[in-house]
Amino acid sequence: MTEQFQLTDDQLAIQEMARRFTADAITPFAAEWDETKHFPRDVVRQAGELGFGSIYISEEMGGINLGRLESALIFEALSYGCPSTAAFISVHNMASWLIDRFGGAEVKQRYLPQLVGMEKLGSYCLTEPSSGSDAAALRTTARLEGDHYVVNGSKQFITGGGVNDFYVTMVRTGDNGAKGISCLVIEKDWEGVSFGANEKKLGWNSSPTAQVNFDNVKVPVENRVGAEGDGFRFAMAGLDGGRLNIGACSLGGAQRCLDEAIAYVKERQQFGQPIADFQNTQFTLADMATDLEASRALLYLAAAKVTAGAPDKTRFAAMAKRLASDNGSQIVDQALQMFGGYGYLKDYPIERFWRDLRVHRILEGTNEVMRMIIGRDLLRQ
Repeated sequence: MTEQFQLTDDQLAIQEMARRFTADAITPFAAEWDETKHFPRDVVRQAGELGFGSIYISEEMGGINLGRLESALIFEALSYGCPSTAAFISVHNMASWLIDRFGGAEVKQRYLPQLVGMEKLGSYCLTEPSSGSDAAALRTTARLEGDHYVVNGSKQFITGGGVNDFYVTMVRTGDNGAKGISCLVIEKDWEGVSFGANEKKLGWNSSPTAQVNFDNVKVPVENRVGAEGDGFRFAMAGLDGGRLNIGACSLGGAQRCLDEAIAYVKERQQFGQPIADFQNTQFTLADMATDLEASRALLYLAAAKVTAGAPDKTRFAAMAKRLASDNGSQIVDQALQMFGGYGYLKDYPIERFWRDLRVHRILEGTNEVMRMIIGRDLLRQ
């Protein structure tokens, strides 16, 4: 029975590599990146050299072709240092995977060799100023004219907007609703592509976010990924993995704050003894650790289902994302409380994780939408 609940030697080696990279290249610098709103392009590039930019890209295209559990282990490790930087890398993986999984030979050859090592970076463009949770209502249009599309519209909250090189973009080529949506790869420096200012955010400060605008942008037909009308299906398929990664980023951030809290309560004295000696502290730590392990177990199970293509994979990915991001936020909040007034100061990392993890309950599908997906799937049985 134990094999089912233990990581393999290969998985442990991947986890160890990601942890070591995080300890050396991310954790010591993350507070400064947050403070100065610095995007650590060089560190992202180093992550690419380890294969972290092509986690589930096929080996023939230069990727390392791992499963979703291995991916979760990597993002959990990276976000122990900085959830914002980890999530940026997750989005790049999602964009590359869409091209590899659904693109034809031409579009794969043109873009993947530059994306796999993160020499060039990819963004995923679905959300618009007026369509967030209602993604199928997107309005960005692509009109076919001979051998190219003419694209008009805007995308909102785009990770890597203005910084990244390639934009895997969901556009409307047909009627209203999900069936009229297609997927195009659009390059940063093409005429008519422009970007809004970098958004000023509560958290995720090491990860640039901006609006992406298309004004009569000409996109060659061969830059379409898959067939016309398949874009929404691709977008949703990409989100299963994205949700697991964001859930994993919540696990990593929560684990860091739990570890920080345990160390702090042993040192901090009140009423003549360490606050670790108070039963209230012990009970809170017990609940934090239990909630974290429950979230992790569900996320790893969901990751195995997504890798295997199980029929209930989307429901499990939604459950895992909902639980991990809700519990992650709560665990970080409880850690901040244990630090008292010091938890509110930037001298300690807790407040940064408190800010960074909050957005995980919104993106890759809000947790309300996760409940909708789960509920509908249960009632469909």
